[in-house]
Amino acid sequence: MGSRDASESGESRQSQPRHRHAHGRAVGARLVAVLGVLGLAVGAVWGLKQAAALDPSPTTLEIPALSVQAADVQPGSVTPLNSALKGPRKQRPSGGAGTQGSGGSLTAWAQRTSPAIGVPSRALLAYGKAEIVTRQTNPACRLSWATLAGIGRVESDHGRYGGAVLQANGVPSTPIIGVPLDGSGGNKNISDTDGGRLDGDPEVDRAVGPMQFIPSTWASHAADGNGDGVANPQQIDDAALAAAHYLCAGGRDMSSAEGWWAGLWSYNQSAEYGKMVFGLADQYARAVNSRS
Repeated sequence: MGSRDASESGESRQSQPRHRHAHGRAVGARLVAVLGVLGLAVGAVWGLKQAAALDPSPTTLEIPALSVQAADVQPGSVTPLNSALKGPRKQRPSGGAGTQGSGGSLTAWAQRTSPAIGVPSRALLAYGKAEIVTRQTNPACRLSWATLAGIGRVESDHGRYGGAVLQANGVPSTPIIGVPLDGSGGNKNISDTDGGRLDGDPEVDRAVGPMQFIPSTWASHAADGNGDGVANPQQIDDAALAAAHYLCAGGRDMSSAEGWWAGLWSYNQSAEYGKMVFGLADQYARAVNSRS
Protein backbone atom coordinates (compact mmCIF):
# COMPACT_ATOMS: atom_id res chain seq x y z
CA MET A 1 0.00 0.00 0.00
CA GLY A 2 1.87 3.13 -1.08
CA SER A 3 1.21 6.62 0.07
CA ARG A 4 -2.35 7.73 -0.37
CA ASP A 5 -4.11 10.99 0.08
CA ALA A 6 -5.77 11.67 3.40
CA SER A 7 -9.11 10.38 2.20
CA GLU A 8 -7.64 6.91 1.81
CA SER A 9 -4.99 7.02 4.45
CA GLY A 10 -5.67 3.95 6.45
CA GLU A 11 -6.61 0.58 5.39
CA SER A 12 -9.77 2.23 6.18
CA ARG A 13 -11.28 -0.30 8.36
CA GLN A 14 -14.94 -0.77 8.86
CA SER A 15 -14.57 1.90 11.36
CA GLN A 16 -12.69 4.33 9.22
CA PRO A 17 -12.76 6.70 12.14
CA ARG A 18 -9.28 6.46 13.47
CA HIS A 19 -7.48 7.44 10.31
CA ARG A 20 -10.54 9.04 8.83
CA HIS A 21 -10.52 11.51 11.66
CA ALA A 22 -7.11 12.82 10.55
CA HIS A 23 -6.70 15.35 13.29
CA GLY A 24 -4.29 17.36 11.19
CA ARG A 25 -1.58 19.18 13.00
CA ALA A 26 -2.78 18.05 16.42
CA VAL A 27 -2.40 14.41 15.52
CA GLY A 28 0.90 15.09 13.82
CA ALA A 29 2.17 16.69 17.00
CA ARG A 30 1.07 13.66 18.97
CA LEU A 31 2.90 11.35 16.60
CA VAL A 32 6.07 13.40 16.98
CA ALA A 33 5.68 13.09 20.73
CA VAL A 34 5.25 9.34 20.44
CA LEU A 35 8.35 9.06 18.26
CA GLY A 36 10.27 11.08 20.81
CA VAL A 37 9.26 8.65 23.52
CA LEU A 38 10.28 5.72 21.35
CA GLY A 39 13.68 7.20 20.69
CA LEU A 40 14.51 8.44 24.16
CA ALA A 41 12.63 6.60 26.85
CA VAL A 42 14.54 3.43 27.53
CA GLY A 43 12.41 1.20 29.70
CA ALA A 44 9.48 3.64 29.65
CA VAL A 45 6.04 2.09 29.63
CA TRP A 46 2.88 3.11 27.85
CA GLY A 47 -0.36 2.02 29.44
CA LEU A 48 -2.70 1.47 26.55
CA LYS A 49 -6.35 1.69 27.47
CA GLN A 50 -8.84 -0.39 25.53
CA ALA A 51 -11.15 1.20 23.04
CA ALA A 52 -11.78 4.10 25.42
CA ALA A 53 -8.67 5.86 24.14
CA LEU A 54 -9.90 5.64 20.56
CA ASP A 55 -12.79 7.00 18.61
CA PRO A 56 -15.54 4.38 18.79
CA SER A 57 -15.99 2.27 15.69
CA PRO A 58 -17.44 -1.06 14.60
CA THR A 59 -14.01 -2.65 14.39
CA THR A 60 -12.54 -1.31 17.60
CA LEU A 61 -12.69 -4.61 19.41
CA GLU A 62 -12.17 -5.14 23.11
CA ILE A 63 -8.41 -5.34 23.59
CA PRO A 64 -6.98 -5.68 27.10
CA ALA A 65 -4.83 -2.83 28.40
CA LEU A 66 -1.26 -3.34 27.31
CA SER A 67 2.06 -2.31 28.81
CA VAL A 68 4.37 -1.39 25.97
CA GLN A 69 8.07 -0.94 26.57
CA ALA A 70 8.92 2.09 24.49
CA ALA A 71 12.55 1.14 24.02
CA ASP A 72 11.70 -2.06 22.18
CA VAL A 73 10.65 -0.46 18.94
CA GLN A 74 10.84 -3.57 16.82
CA PRO A 75 7.78 -5.68 17.20
CA GLY A 76 10.12 -6.80 14.74
CA SER A 77 12.75 -7.93 17.11
CA VAL A 78 11.30 -11.37 16.48
CA THR A 79 13.69 -13.76 14.77
CA PRO A 80 12.94 -13.65 11.03
CA LEU A 81 10.83 -16.65 10.09
CA ASN A 82 13.29 -17.74 7.43
CA SER A 83 15.80 -18.27 10.23
CA ALA A 84 13.32 -19.45 12.86
CA LEU A 85 12.10 -22.29 10.69
CA LYS A 86 15.71 -23.47 10.31
CA GLY A 87 15.65 -25.06 6.97
CA PRO A 88 15.52 -24.36 3.23
CA ARG A 89 12.02 -23.78 2.06
CA LYS A 90 10.78 -23.78 -1.48
CA GLN A 91 9.35 -20.46 -2.49
CA ARG A 92 6.73 -19.84 -5.10
CA PRO A 93 7.58 -16.78 -7.19
CA SER A 94 3.89 -15.96 -7.48
CA GLY A 95 3.96 -14.52 -3.98
CA GLY A 96 2.69 -17.58 -2.15
CA ALA A 97 5.47 -18.54 0.23
CA GLY A 98 6.40 -22.18 0.25
CA THR A 99 5.61 -23.69 3.63
CA GLN A 100 7.77 -26.80 3.69
CA GLY A 101 11.38 -26.93 4.79
CA SER A 102 13.80 -29.55 5.98
CA GLY A 103 14.05 -27.94 9.39
CA GLY A 104 10.49 -26.81 9.84
CA SER A 105 7.15 -25.96 8.30
CA LEU A 106 5.42 -22.61 8.33
CA THR A 107 2.13 -24.41 8.81
CA ALA A 108 3.53 -26.28 11.80
CA TRP A 109 4.92 -23.03 13.21
CA ALA A 110 1.50 -21.39 12.90
CA GLN A 111 -0.25 -24.31 14.58
CA ARG A 112 2.34 -24.40 17.35
CA THR A 113 2.26 -20.64 17.92
CA SER A 114 -1.49 -20.07 17.72
CA PRO A 115 -2.43 -21.24 21.25
CA ALA A 116 0.39 -19.22 22.81
CA ILE A 117 -0.75 -15.87 21.41
CA GLY A 118 -4.46 -16.36 20.70
CA VAL A 119 -4.24 -15.80 16.95
CA PRO A 120 -5.92 -18.34 14.63
CA SER A 121 -3.32 -20.56 12.98
CA ARG A 122 -4.79 -19.82 9.54
CA ALA A 123 -4.25 -16.10 10.09
CA LEU A 124 -0.73 -16.70 11.41
CA LEU A 125 0.06 -18.69 8.29
CA ALA A 126 -0.94 -15.69 6.18
CA TYR A 127 1.11 -13.22 8.22
CA GLY A 128 4.10 -15.55 8.18
CA LYS A 129 3.93 -16.08 4.43
CA ALA A 130 3.71 -12.33 3.88
CA GLU A 131 6.83 -11.79 5.99
CA ILE A 132 8.82 -14.47 4.17
CA VAL A 133 7.86 -13.20 0.72
CA THR A 134 8.55 -9.59 1.69
CA ARG A 135 11.96 -10.44 3.15
CA GLN A 136 12.83 -12.00 -0.21
CA THR A 137 11.38 -9.36 -2.50
CA ASN A 138 12.10 -6.31 -0.33
CA PRO A 139 14.73 -7.35 2.25
CA ALA A 140 15.49 -3.77 3.31
CA CYS A 141 11.96 -3.45 4.74
CA ARG A 142 12.46 -6.12 7.44
CA LEU A 143 8.76 -6.37 8.17
CA SER A 144 7.70 -8.84 10.85
CA TRP A 145 4.65 -11.08 10.92
CA ALA A 146 3.96 -9.63 14.37
CA THR A 147 3.20 -6.19 12.94
CA LEU A 148 0.79 -7.68 10.42
CA ALA A 149 -0.83 -9.66 13.23
CA GLY A 150 -1.26 -6.51 15.29
CA ILE A 151 -3.00 -4.79 12.37
CA GLY A 152 -5.13 -7.84 11.63
CA ARG A 153 -6.29 -7.98 15.24
CA VAL A 154 -7.40 -4.35 15.36
CA GLU A 155 -8.92 -4.33 11.88
CA SER A 156 -11.02 -7.50 11.95
CA ASP A 157 -9.99 -9.78 14.83
CA HIS A 158 -8.00 -11.79 12.27
CA GLY A 159 -10.91 -12.22 9.89
CA ARG A 160 -13.45 -13.05 12.59
CA TYR A 161 -15.25 -9.73 12.94
CA GLY A 162 -19.02 -9.87 13.34
CA GLY A 163 -19.06 -13.58 14.11
CA ALA A 164 -17.29 -14.62 10.91
CA VAL A 165 -15.11 -17.71 10.93
CA LEU A 166 -11.79 -17.69 9.10
CA GLN A 167 -12.06 -20.75 6.90
CA ALA A 168 -9.31 -23.12 5.76
CA ASN A 169 -9.16 -21.33 2.40
CA GLY A 170 -8.38 -18.06 4.18
CA VAL A 171 -11.72 -16.42 3.41
CA PRO A 172 -14.07 -15.33 6.22
CA SER A 173 -17.33 -17.27 6.33
CA THR A 174 -19.11 -13.93 6.01
CA PRO A 175 -17.56 -11.13 3.92
CA ILE A 176 -16.14 -8.36 6.09
CA ILE A 177 -17.40 -5.05 4.75
CA GLY A 178 -17.16 -1.75 6.55
CA VAL A 179 -19.53 1.10 7.10
CA PRO A 180 -20.36 3.43 4.19
CA LEU A 181 -17.81 6.22 3.87
CA ASP A 182 -20.47 8.83 3.33
CA GLY A 183 -19.22 11.50 5.71
CA SER A 184 -21.49 10.49 8.56
CA GLY A 185 -20.40 9.44 12.02
CA GLY A 186 -17.04 11.14 11.70
CA ASN A 187 -16.07 9.07 8.66
CA LYS A 188 -14.55 10.47 5.51
CA ASN A 189 -16.71 10.96 2.45
CA ILE A 190 -15.27 8.77 -0.30
CA SER A 191 -17.31 8.41 -3.46
CA ASP A 192 -17.56 4.98 -5.04
CA THR A 193 -14.45 3.91 -6.95
CA ASP A 194 -15.28 0.32 -7.90
CA GLY A 195 -18.92 0.36 -8.96
CA GLY A 196 -19.68 -1.67 -5.86
CA ARG A 197 -17.71 -4.65 -7.18
CA LEU A 198 -15.77 -5.26 -3.96
CA ASP A 199 -17.92 -3.62 -1.32
CA GLY A 200 -21.41 -3.98 -2.79
CA ASP A 201 -22.00 -0.23 -2.58
CA PRO A 202 -22.28 1.71 -5.88
CA GLU A 203 -22.66 5.05 -4.11
CA VAL A 204 -19.70 5.33 -1.72
CA ASP A 205 -16.70 3.21 -0.82
CA ARG A 206 -16.47 0.85 2.14
CA ALA A 207 -13.41 -0.91 3.52
CA VAL A 208 -13.27 -4.62 2.77
CA GLY A 209 -11.65 -7.79 4.01
CA PRO A 210 -9.57 -8.87 7.02
CA MET A 211 -7.08 -6.02 6.57
CA GLN A 212 -9.80 -3.49 5.63
CA PHE A 213 -8.80 -2.05 2.26
CA ILE A 214 -10.62 0.78 0.54
CA PRO A 215 -11.41 -0.45 -3.00
CA SER A 216 -9.27 2.21 -4.68
CA THR A 217 -6.31 1.27 -2.49
CA TRP A 218 -6.79 -2.38 -3.26
CA ALA A 219 -6.80 -1.55 -6.98
CA SER A 220 -3.31 -0.07 -6.55
CA HIS A 221 -1.81 -2.65 -4.19
CA ALA A 222 -3.70 -5.89 -4.79
CA ALA A 223 -1.65 -9.03 -4.19
CA ASP A 224 -2.01 -12.76 -4.75
CA GLY A 225 -0.64 -14.17 -1.54
CA ASN A 226 -1.88 -17.73 -1.96
CA GLY A 227 -0.77 -18.10 -5.58
CA ASP A 228 -4.19 -19.03 -6.97
CA GLY A 229 -4.05 -16.40 -9.71
CA VAL A 230 -6.67 -14.18 -8.09
CA ALA A 231 -6.15 -11.14 -5.86
CA ASN A 232 -9.02 -11.08 -3.37
CA PRO A 233 -9.14 -8.58 -0.47
CA GLN A 234 -11.37 -10.97 1.48
CA GLN A 235 -8.73 -13.74 1.30
CA ILE A 236 -6.29 -13.31 4.19
CA ASP A 237 -3.12 -14.41 2.35
CA ASP A 238 -3.80 -11.86 -0.37
CA ALA A 239 -4.77 -9.14 2.10
CA ALA A 240 -1.74 -9.70 4.35
CA LEU A 241 0.72 -9.57 1.45
CA ALA A 242 -0.91 -6.42 0.09
CA ALA A 243 -0.68 -4.86 3.56
CA ALA A 244 3.01 -5.78 3.66
CA HIS A 245 3.60 -4.11 0.31
CA TYR A 246 1.92 -0.96 1.53
CA LEU A 247 3.77 -0.80 4.82
CA CYS A 248 7.10 -1.26 3.04
CA ALA A 249 6.41 1.31 0.34
CA GLY A 250 8.81 4.18 -0.19
CA GLY A 251 11.87 2.29 1.05
CA ARG A 252 10.69 2.04 4.65
CA ASP A 253 12.64 -0.03 7.15
CA MET A 254 9.91 -1.47 9.35
CA SER A 255 12.44 -2.56 11.97
CA SER A 256 13.37 1.04 12.79
CA ALA A 257 11.30 3.38 14.95
CA GLU A 258 10.98 5.98 12.22
CA GLY A 259 10.12 3.49 9.49
CA TRP A 260 7.68 1.53 11.62
CA TRP A 261 5.70 4.57 12.68
CA ALA A 262 5.73 5.99 9.16
CA GLY A 263 4.29 2.73 7.88
CA LEU A 264 1.57 2.61 10.51
CA TRP A 265 0.80 6.30 9.99
CA SER A 266 0.23 5.65 6.31
CA TYR A 267 -2.06 2.75 7.18
CA ASN A 268 -4.10 4.73 9.67
CA GLN A 269 -3.45 8.35 10.59
CA SER A 270 -3.95 7.96 14.31
CA ALA A 271 -1.29 7.85 16.99
CA GLU A 272 -3.62 5.80 19.19
CA TYR A 273 -4.08 3.26 16.42
CA GLY A 274 -0.32 2.96 15.97
CA LYS A 275 0.19 2.52 19.71
CA MET A 276 -2.45 -0.17 19.88
CA VAL A 277 -0.96 -2.09 16.95
CA PHE A 278 2.51 -1.66 18.45
CA GLY A 279 1.33 -3.01 21.79
CA LEU A 280 -0.24 -6.07 20.20
CA ALA A 281 2.73 -6.74 17.93
CA ASP A 282 5.08 -6.41 20.89
CA GLN A 283 2.90 -8.74 22.95
CA TYR A 284 2.85 -11.35 20.19
CA ALA A 285 6.59 -11.12 19.60
CA ARG A 286 7.46 -11.43 23.28
CA ALA A 287 5.19 -14.43 23.72
CA VAL A 288 6.82 -16.21 20.79
CA ASN A 289 10.34 -15.24 21.80
CA SER A 290 9.77 -16.52 25.32
CA ARG A 291 8.96 -19.94 23.88
CA SER A 292 12.08 -20.07 21.71
